[in-house]
Amino acid sequence: MSAALARTPLFDAHIRAGARMVDFGGWEMPVSYGSQIEEHHAVRRDAGMFDVSHMLAIDISGPGSKDYLRRLLANDVARLAAPGKALYSCMLNPEGGVVDDLIVYFFSNESWRAVVNAATAQADLAWMQRVADSENFAVHLEPRRDLAMLAVQGPNARQKVWDARPSWQAATEALSPFSGALIDEPTMVARTGYTGEDGFEILLPAAQVQRLWDDLLGLGVRPCGLGARDTLRLEAGMNLYGQDMDESVLPAESGLGWTVSLKDAERRFIGRDALEGAPSERVMVGLKLLERGVMRAHMAVRTGQGEGETTSGTMSPTMGVSIAMARVPQGAAPGDKVQVKIRDKWMPAEIATMPFVRHGKVLA
Repeated sequence: MSAALARTPLFDAHIRAGARMVDFGGWEMPVSYGSQIEEHHAVRRDAGMFDVSHMLAIDISGPGSKDYLRRLLANDVARLAAPGKALYSCMLNPEGGVVDDLIVYFFSNESWRAVVNAATAQADLAWMQRVADSENFAVHLEPRRDLAMLAVQGPNARQKVWDARPSWQAATEALSPFSGALIDEPTMVARTGYTGEDGFEILLPAAQVQRLWDDLLGLGVRPCGLGARDTLRLEAGMNLYGQDMDESVLPAESGLGWTVSLKDAERRFIGRDALEGAPSERVMVGLKLLERGVMRAHMAVRTGQGEGETTSGTMSPTMGVSIAMARVPQGAAPGDKVQVKIRDKWMPAEIATMPFVRHGKVLA
């Protein structure tokens, strides 16, 4: 008998809203509430909300926290000086492969919060604890399954949140992108997201998330599922762990070379030796299909430099054409004509700049 799927505190709310539920990384999650396309457009044009409580917040505390994170992460948390500022980074294995990507928030040198992916949460926590124990860092890791997480995204998302929680506006109105504020421990509001639109990601006690959901629903914020989340993140050129990257892939091969900080030669983060000793032979590019059809993951791609493969693909609701991310040999550049094998037929496509769409505007 298979194990029962985990459920977020908003499971009943999803059922009441007519969600179609699916297994996602061991969690029973909404894929859509009727029209995935309408959910996508709601985020691009107004405001939508996603239950992302399946993701895991991990609080990191103790006198060794900063040194620990500088060893654990490829990006350098020493760049964070103002409380609430956030950093996107990968955790790497000794071979330079991506264990996971995450966001880490700085509150003080002895207080941090990381948010990791749902499907890898337990493996991530075990890896993080192993690093702490094996290298004797004075840190304490606390997984926060008592917290729920709601992402409210779109051009009107922040105003909708303030309308629902007026007392939060003073603490969050001045937040710059990629920063957060502790409203009242442990509630945190961050100006981050996974859609290419403005908005907030909100971590709050699980017992409070139902009321926030209902209040936002009453203000016209549309519930959105995993389907719209995937088309939105792909238009925004954002990677999905396990699809666009994994432990066999170097950050540069997933377009994440910018997240690796090599400035401090003394900082020997895990995986650094491998990255310095093995330059990447592949690069991540965006593709736009030039004829009718839909690109999906794991389709062969022919370029002038050799063959590659799509890692993610979809029909873009905003652009009205199929787009994809692909890992191809070095040298491929925007504007190059390529071919993608769809149902045993080679179809013409073009390498496009990413993101494809940002803040409602087509860029590719």
